[in-house]
Amino acid sequence: MKICLRIALLAGLLAILSACGKQDSPAPALPPASHAAPVFEVLATSDLKDAQALEKMALQATGVNLRFRYGGTMESTEAVLTGHANAAAAWFANAKYLLSDSQGQSRVKLQEKIMLSPIAVGVSESAARALGWDRPEVAAKVTWKTITEAAGAGKLFYALSNPATSNQGFMALMALMGVVAAAAGKAEALAPEDVNRHAIATFLKGYKLSGDNSSYLSEKFIEGQGPRLNAFINYESWLLSLNASGKLREKLLLVYPREGVATADYPLMLLDEARREDYLKLVDWLKGKEAQTWLAQQTLRRPVNSEVAASLAGRFTSSGLLVELPFSPNRQLADGLISAYLNEFRKPVASTFVLDVSGSMGKEKRLERLIEVIHYVAGDDASLTGRVARLNEREKVWLLPFSTTPGQPRLFEIPAGKRAGTGLAASPESAAKVKVMTAVRDYADTLRAAGGTALYDSVLQAIQMMAEQKKLHPDYQYSVIGFTDGENSHGRSFQAFQQDYAQLPEDARAIPVFMILFGDAKESELKALVKITGGLVFDARHTPLYSVFKDIRAYQ
Repeated sequence: MKICLRIALLAGLLAILSACGKQDSPAPALPPASHAAPVFEVLATSDLKDAQALEKMALQATGVNLRFRYGGTMESTEAVLTGHANAAAAWFANAKYLLSDSQGQSRVKLQEKIMLSPIAVGVSESAARALGWDRPEVAAKVTWKTITEAAGAGKLFYALSNPATSNQGFMALMALMGVVAAAAGKAEALAPEDVNRHAIATFLKGYKLSGDNSSYLSEKFIEGQGPRLNAFINYESWLLSLNASGKLREKLLLVYPREGVATADYPLMLLDEARREDYLKLVDWLKGKEAQTWLAQQTLRRPVNSEVAASLAGRFTSSGLLVELPFSPNRQLADGLISAYLNEFRKPVASTFVLDVSGSMGKEKRLERLIEVIHYVAGDDASLTGRVARLNEREKVWLLPFSTTPGQPRLFEIPAGKRAGTGLAASPESAAKVKVMTAVRDYADTLRAAGGTALYDSVLQAIQMMAEQKKLHPDYQYSVIGFTDGENSHGRSFQAFQQDYAQLPEDARAIPVFMILFGDAKESELKALVKITGGLVFDARHTPLYSVFKDIRAYQ
């Protein structure tokens, strides 16, 4: 009976397999669910890291094996424009800049808006009271002109992502366009010749804290919130999250300028036509009730699904429709604003590059890589990311090589360009700027590798030198950028550096130090260094050095 039962069970199993089309061999074991479908990779900007949980949710709901790969706005936009995204789709805060270019339009096969987050001006409660904006009826009447006047009068000091490099920064550029629209009295999209340069310059007088991403800016804003830093311009979703964090000294009152805002609409863009079916599945699910509710509750971005929006309307500071500022499809205007910001409107940059030329730099072409970086920043790369990394007009840079002891710093000063009229028409680089850039490259070619590594002596000397310059020229923003490939072997120890650094005046200790890690340098030592000097460590051990340097430039 047992044998017969086994035969019967086996026959039944074979019948089932036969019905499934598996007549010749037993069915192989299925791979784990996460690998059951080909990966649908999405190139996403870093502000979408809070949505990473969608990967598992999408797989369960749609069977699409969603995977995010994160990058900065400018580098991601450039990757799509040049056809090097290597992804099935892209997901940015907005695609206005990308789609203002015919090449960008040809790369994007389909796009669908997934969620919304308008730019808002978060003002510390005490500053809002001082400005009279704490009363709802007054806050509702605040315009970009009002904000510009407060910044120009020294009453509003704000944090803002770098408009030339980040998702938040690009939307901040949309805010600048709001200033331009208000100043020009334009109801329609602007052209370069419409721009009122004085209005933008006045608005940027209040720009006191810059950075490449909201996480870094939030950390620094929390540390510095007070009379000298009383506002934060960012996405509504980020400001709401910051208010809910409990880390602020006082909460932020969110102000939505009356004449309009720029809104991130987070389009999911299909790049690979062969993945259209998976894309449509994802879009349908992302715009459905489950995903929209999760996004609204977890990331505090507004839903595009009207049913979900109605059910969650009370969650957001300003309910109802906000006026959207016009965005010009004129690529010259967007490029002109970025260029003008870097070269004219922002506070000019002064920095010291502390360059390791110790004997170990002679290995593995390390010194050649360092020289390549200096050639890069003093070169003529006109690409989207290259123009951000380059030395800009009005910039001062000291090159300070070091080995066993600090070397003699060499100053290079990039002259200001000439501007004509009120528009943003691009002007060619002056012969004077070209001459200085050539001199920087020529100096780099003289560097030679020899000796030990006096890292802490050299960084301290750079900070002290920048502090002296800050006294003489307070209208610059100062920083120190260090390149090293090894451990400190000469001069001060880290402990001695800490002691001497603590004795510096507050203005000197406010100068951030950014370190680039490559070669045999110890990450833990460099992290300890930037922890007390208010900077960041950038890892170039597996990334081209010039690429890492582009990231650093976004914090200057």
